[in-house]
Amino acid sequence: MIALPEPVTFAWDEGNERKNLEKHGVSAQEVEEVFFDPRKKLLGDKFHSGKEDRYLLIGQTRRQRLLFVVFTIRDRRIRAISARDLNRKERDLYEEAT
Repeated sequence: MIALPEPVTFAWDEGNERKNLEKHGVSAQEVEEVFFDPRKKLLGDKFHSGKEDRYLLIGQTRRQRLLFVVFTIRDRRIRAISARDLNRKERDLYEEAT
C-alpha cells in the first residue's frame, strides 16, 4: 500500500500548474482536494516511474468532479505532474470500487 506523507503538503511546478489549467481546466486547488477524498484510489505507476516513483490517483473534488492525477513525492511533498477529468472507463471503475 502506498502511504502519503503526513502532513499532506504540496510543491507546485509553475509549468505543470499552468498546463493543467490551460489544457484540462483543472486548478491547483481542485488537484489538492482530490488527495482528501476519503474514497480516493491510489496506485503506483510502474510504466512511467524512471528516475523517481510516480503514482496515480483517482478521486473526487468538493464539487464532485472526478479527476485522474499523476504525481510524485519529493522531499515529503506531493508534486502534481498532470491532472485531468476521468474518462468514461475510469469513471466506471471509480464508481464500481466505491
